[in-house]
Amino acid sequence: MFIFMLVGIVGRPSSGKSTFFKAATLADVLIASYPFATIKPNHGMAYVKIVDLAPEFGKVSNPREGFVKNGKDEKGKIVNGYWRFVPFDLLDVAGLVEGASQGKGLGNEFLSDLSGADAFIHVVDLSGETNGEGKFVESGNYYPGRDIEIIESELDLWYLGILKKVWIKFARTIEMEKSNFAESVARQFSGLKVTDFDVKHVVLKFGFDTEKPSKWTDEQVAKFARELRRYTKPMIIAANKIDRPNGRANLERIKKEFDYPIIPCFAEGELALREADKHGVIYYVPGADSFEMLKNLTEKQKQGLDEIKEILKDFGSTGVQDVLNKTVLEMLKYIAIFPAGDKLEDSKGNILPDCYLMPPNSTALDFAFRLHTDIGKAFVKAIDVRTKRAVGKEYVLKHRDGMEIMTK
Repeated sequence: MFIFMLVGIVGRPSSGKSTFFKAATLADVLIASYPFATIKPNHGMAYVKIVDLAPEFGKVSNPREGFVKNGKDEKGKIVNGYWRFVPFDLLDVAGLVEGASQGKGLGNEFLSDLSGADAFIHVVDLSGETNGEGKFVESGNYYPGRDIEIIESELDLWYLGILKKVWIKFARTIEMEKSNFAESVARQFSGLKVTDFDVKHVVLKFGFDTEKPSKWTDEQVAKFARELRRYTKPMIIAANKIDRPNGRANLERIKKEFDYPIIPCFAEGELALREADKHGVIYYVPGADSFEMLKNLTEKQKQGLDEIKEILKDFGSTGVQDVLNKTVLEMLKYIAIFPAGDKLEDSKGNILPDCYLMPPNSTALDFAFRLHTDIGKAFVKAIDVRTKRAVGKEYVLKHRDGMEIMTK
């Protein structure tokens, strides 16, 4: 059974989570400058940006899901359909406040919604203009690093709470029955996608004694919970509102203090660009450092786009697409694989209509089962569309492989 990937957006109220979500998905969500504008979780499709396979064969894809955009290849030549945007699930939940792990605010709902996430995008308000509860701070001197600390702490307490509910009985049972520690812990966290491999990794990396867990101190239990959380729910910082007066100074400060991946973001600008592109006002490729004007604009529109141009000039992009790509392709190490026959066409003549994101170390057989259970069961071999070479079920897939699955 294939388990689909889900990325969750976290952050305290009014940090720009919903703006980031809408910029990434163009979903119709409420964006408001007051705490808890998001009550129920918003679920939508975001997109990873990759180089499409079809141009290698002189063709342009017709995606069933996602879309393609023209772009420049490595030689600077404009290529039709060069960029492909492959969908994945993105979840925006209610803002997190200090004490959420004890039920404060919408904490219980927040944590329940996030249990199925594979990674977190933490949207942080760099402006310093709103505090940890999402309320306006007139002086603009609130330090956003405090928000990172709050989120870290609440997520760690979430994991710790799951452990502490059963720890004493759990530890003694492992010792008396000589149960497998990793498998036992994984069962406790099964709803959070934690596997015994994950537990083993944390145990080995930090040298935890699994023979006598009942002897662990409270500090050791807390450290184990923290490291298990960091490994099983990796997090990236979307350093949002970089356009505000204090944004750049706060960015440099948090870079020195935290070891998470940190990418400067201007979600509001990205949303404006995507909306303008959608309505044919400009031509914009998400993640690009520029855009092309297609229509005459009002002075107000020009002023808004000029402000965005400055951010693109300084940072190379608005950061939103960079965050999405880094989360999926680098942190989670997913790869994009194309089902591709000899002519790259389906039965209706559509060119490469599908592209799937697969976990790292996926095999040709895994991909066959991803396409359909019956295809997996009838697997004979796979054909690499580039080399025409046949490979077996144990062949480990590479990013942007095009594979034709042959069945009995």
